[in-house]
Amino acid sequence: MGTQGLFCCVVFVVYTGFSLENPTTCDEVRKVFHVRQIGPVNSLLDLPRTGLDLQVCMSRNLTCCTKKAEERYQLAARRDVQNLLQTSSSSLKFLITRNVATFQETFVSLIKQAENFTNSLFLGTYRKAAGEAAGPVRELFTDVGLFVLGSELDVDDLVQRFFDGLFPPVYSHLVEPGLTGVAPDYAECVRAARRQLRPFGAAPRQLAGQIRASASPVRVFLQALNLAIEVINTTDHLRFPKDCKRALLRMQYCPHCLGLTRSKPCMGYCLNVMRGCLAGMAEVDAPWREFVRSMEEVSERMRGAQDLEQVLLGAHALVGDAVTHAQRTAPRLSAQVHKLCGHPIRKPTQSVNGPQQEGGKEPLPHRTPLSDMEETLSSRRREFISSLRLYRTFYADLAGQLCVSELASEDGLSCWNGEDIVRSYTRQVVGNGVRAQLANPEVKVKEADPVINQIMDKLKHINQLLQGKSIPQYGTLDRIEAGSGASDGRFSGDCDDEDEDGCGGSGGGEVKKVLKVSKSRTVLQESQRLFYTLLPTQCYRRVSDCSTPCCPHSATGESATALHPAAHTVLQESQRLLYTLLPTQCYRRVSDCSTPCCPRSAPD
Repeated sequence: MGTQGLFCCVVFVVYTGFSLENPTTCDEVRKVFHVRQIGPVNSLLDLPRTGLDLQVCMSRNLTCCTKKAEERYQLAARRDVQNLLQTSSSSLKFLITRNVATFQETFVSLIKQAENFTNSLFLGTYRKAAGEAAGPVRELFTDVGLFVLGSELDVDDLVQRFFDGLFPPVYSHLVEPGLTGVAPDYAECVRAARRQLRPFGAAPRQLAGQIRASASPVRVFLQALNLAIEVINTTDHLRFPKDCKRALLRMQYCPHCLGLTRSKPCMGYCLNVMRGCLAGMAEVDAPWREFVRSMEEVSERMRGAQDLEQVLLGAHALVGDAVTHAQRTAPRLSAQVHKLCGHPIRKPTQSVNGPQQEGGKEPLPHRTPLSDMEETLSSRRREFISSLRLYRTFYADLAGQLCVSELASEDGLSCWNGEDIVRSYTRQVVGNGVRAQLANPEVKVKEADPVINQIMDKLKHINQLLQGKSIPQYGTLDRIEAGSGASDGRFSGDCDDEDEDGCGGSGGGEVKKVLKVSKSRTVLQESQRLFYTLLPTQCYRRVSDCSTPCCPHSATGESATALHPAAHTVLQESQRLLYTLLPTQCYRRVSDCSTPCCPRSAPD
């Protein structure tokens, strides 16, 4: 044998993976099969033979594969690509999930601080009303928090409920000073008369407008982050069509059947296969680019009147203006209340002598200066957007990225073209996207993936929300993402009145009922949802015997104590709402959580 012939023989041995000592066995193939945990090695042959029963890895040469091994290789090829997709998106996914948690934690802390600021106003300026005002204040900021986190609440309604609850203590302590021990029925009449009397001037309308303008963008921003995670999860777990799975098998593992365990596909061949399999994913590029740009734009708009931090931390000033307005019009208010509700009816004497919730002995909450709040929503948001901008082109040519970095052979080296080891790939290389695959010689793409189409529709819809082109319905995240929602929902008030509420009531002495059953049920459902989100390891059962106190009436257990303090407060408020709205229900915490907990949804 000449030198040239010996060289050719050596080259053949290197590319087949067989050894010179034993060139007719499948030992190397079986070894790689085992190391990569593709399946039991008995799926492979001990000695090469013709592969008459193979469906994809057919060849004129001898093969080490059986039909069972071919099936195992196809599963491995799909798994390998999905692992590569998940690895490539891991840093983006981590960036988003980490910031979702950070934004929510920072926001909950902001809500608690805004509540403290408002309580400080009453403790410092209207001390006698502070104790009774604490409840409405707490409920207001809890509702704002639930709204931003996606609850089905209306900003106008929650602000109206706040001022409804605030009017009785303001009336009894500030409008008619010294009026103590008012009977509950009379206090409820005063509360219900608030919307007709408009004692707080324009403050309720202004506060609702400010919260709506600043909280709605943050709400959509958080929804967009959760949708981004859904997009990544969807593209990470694509369901490849049959033709794609066969092409992946032919590209990655058919050479193994021939003993070519060290071979890599040619670059052009890899691009055709991967661009065919990821054709639908490439279609995500345009809406994803727009998504990143829209996130930048909405972040830039969250300033001034749309800066939620500024609005919430300044809400106490508007509340102070509202109380001042009520004091200035005290004689008129007293006369109107007497006309609607009659003269004050006091509680029995024992209540007057009982402890009064004036808040006189409560310490003033610590007010953090704004200069100390650098790590706030706005600063964290700017940092996040700066990082997200780097992933604007993530879906532009993911197939090309995977081929260059992981799958394909380097230029100039011999490579696998789907049939043999060659010096270069000679077929046409197509571009990205579904349309470009019409000319793909390796993978036939018949139509766009419906799952990808659905996620693209969600992206386009959230982009409209981020750009302010579409008015979101107050619904759950899933409903908003899907672009659904009834047409009767409203994002902002449609009233042109210049009264305090923008939608003030009319009609003589009729007293309106503030809390509707449907709203009560919505708050109940949201309280339960938040309750079980924050305490996933707790389990509760509804029981028939309600003669003893229900558990829990306050956050208990290790799961609760491990929560962030601000989240702990939201949990407690959710429990309070849960047990207030379901006074006849009774729940016990139990040790056995193997069966579904009750309630998971609002019971009848």
